[in-house]
Amino acid sequence: MAESDRLTRFVIRMHARTPRWVVPLAAVGCVAAGIGYTLLSDPTRSAPDALPTCLLKMTTGLDCPGCGATRALWYVLHADLPAAARHHFLFVFALPFLAYLFVAWAGRQAFGWRLPDLRVGPKLIGGFLAAWLAFSVVRNFPWPPFTALYV
Repeated sequence: MAESDRLTRFVIRMHARTPRWVVPLAAVGCVAAGIGYTLLSDPTRSAPDALPTCLLKMTTGLDCPGCGATRALWYVLHADLPAAARHHFLFVFALPFLAYLFVAWAGRQAFGWRLPDLRVGPKLIGGFLAAWLAFSVVRNFPWPPFTALYV
């Protein structure tokens, strides 16, 4: 077996010494920062060209697969689910599943919790990604009823 370099040995030592709750705590910090940004920036009242802008929408005028997700999150945080779904239905649909998967993972990593597994197989993920792709294409069609999906 080849000798490890200094950086690899350092990373392995740090990994061995790091408490198991550090990574979930860092992930919670990132999620909290995203939620804080959304609450402070109020994306529902900002101008279309306000920073940060969507590069795809700015250059092509098309809605990208994530267009409307920040506004949808803002509306979810304010308990207005119909408005959230209007801005990005699939994001709102996926949020409870993503939240459960995150809590199950973080709880297992930090505290050893064993929550019931959410069986998410490759076919389900592929189906969701196909639906998201179809949604991303259909929302850019320039005729009714698809124009109602513009954000």
